[in-house]
Amino acid sequence: MTEARHQFSRLLLAALFATSAPLAALVVHSNVHAASFQETIRDVQRKVVKIYGAGGMKELEAYQTGILISGEGHVLTVQSYVLDTDDLAVVLDDGRKFKAEVLGVDPVRELAVLKLPVEADALPHFDLNAAPLAKVGERVLAVSNLFNIAGGDEPVSVLQGVVSGIAPLDARRGAHQASFHGNVYIVDAAANNPGAAGGALVNWRGQLVGLLGKELRSRSTGAWLHYAIPVDQFVASVETMEAGRTIDADDETVAKASDPLTLAAVGIVLVPDILPRTPPYIDSVVAGSAAERAGLRPDDLLVFVEGEPTSSCSVVAEQFGRRESFDDVRISVLRDGKLVEATLNAEVAEEPVEDEPSASDEANANLPGESSGEVDAEAAVDGDEPVTEDDNASEGDEASESDASDAEDSNSDQLDAPTE
Repeated sequence: MTEARHQFSRLLLAALFATSAPLAALVVHSNVHAASFQETIRDVQRKVVKIYGAGGMKELEAYQTGILISGEGHVLTVQSYVLDTDDLAVVLDDGRKFKAEVLGVDPVRELAVLKLPVEADALPHFDLNAAPLAKVGERVLAVSNLFNIAGGDEPVSVLQGVVSGIAPLDARRGAHQASFHGNVYIVDAAANNPGAAGGALVNWRGQLVGLLGKELRSRSTGAWLHYAIPVDQFVASVETMEAGRTIDADDETVAKASDPLTLAAVGIVLVPDILPRTPPYIDSVVAGSAAERAGLRPDDLLVFVEGEPTSSCSVVAEQFGRRESFDDVRISVLRDGKLVEATLNAEVAEEPVEDEPSASDEANANLPGESSGEVDAEAAVDGDEPVTEDDNASEGDEASESDASDAEDSNSDQLDAPTE
């Protein structure tokens, strides 16, 4: 009996081990996978930087995100007003802070490459040439400094999402049209928030698949658009920018204005363009022009044209020249520390046309009592007929005729008188 109990116990323990072993193995595998995934996220965060520059006013954040693309400190980010400063700062994942220099920009894709004062090939970075293409339905991670949540050596934020589509970018910021119209990844996640522009879109293996773009609103639905520019759309231009050259928009396939808009057409006169980057202050406003109707004033500083930052007088002229002469142009000016927006149109506003007098009006004008001449109010009250020039003329004629007849009678009397 005792032997039977021992045998039963051994069988029971064997059964319990057989059923629990797969579960234990699954738990161990899940823990290992979770630890590996966490390390993948941390590895990506080390390659993402925080950028601080111009801005800080209402609705103008002074921060955005960038990604390291070389061990020597090359940083890829979006082109924006944040970069328009001599005190551009980049903070790494470990809290180190560097002063950055803008090497080159791509105005079509609205990208820029910065350079940190780092010589040794020591910084963790993404390899753009090894970036894969994402597929629709693939799960991705959006890594950025959205809302400036991270500071110092704090890691940047991570959002999980899915690539819901790949389509040409047909969007606008408010009413501002986007410059880039190539294919982008449409992401099912709130990825494009303030400060997120320039962040990394990676797959679950930590490979870079795209760069998070600016805040944009869909032209067709009005919903905020969350997207990233695929690596294959900008890898060639990055090489040009790394070499210290700016992409020429004329070399890209972009729409050209057949009848370009000019500053003179809307009545804006900027200050003399005498420096390489003369700030685009308004020197004067032409009377009766679209600029005057919009309330623009001298000393206003032009900071945006259709959502694009303006860095100099020549840039403003170039931005206007990309629009047709009949287009509405939305601009933003800085006045007394406040941002003022206006919409300009070079077409002259039509003035109301006065109606031509009709035949019935002319007939009514000739009726008695409707004379255009002045009438003596006292005579009208007493009931006397007003005397007009025609009446005076007729009375004078009658008097002349009467005098002539009297003269004739006098002459006839003298002729008929008997002579003595």
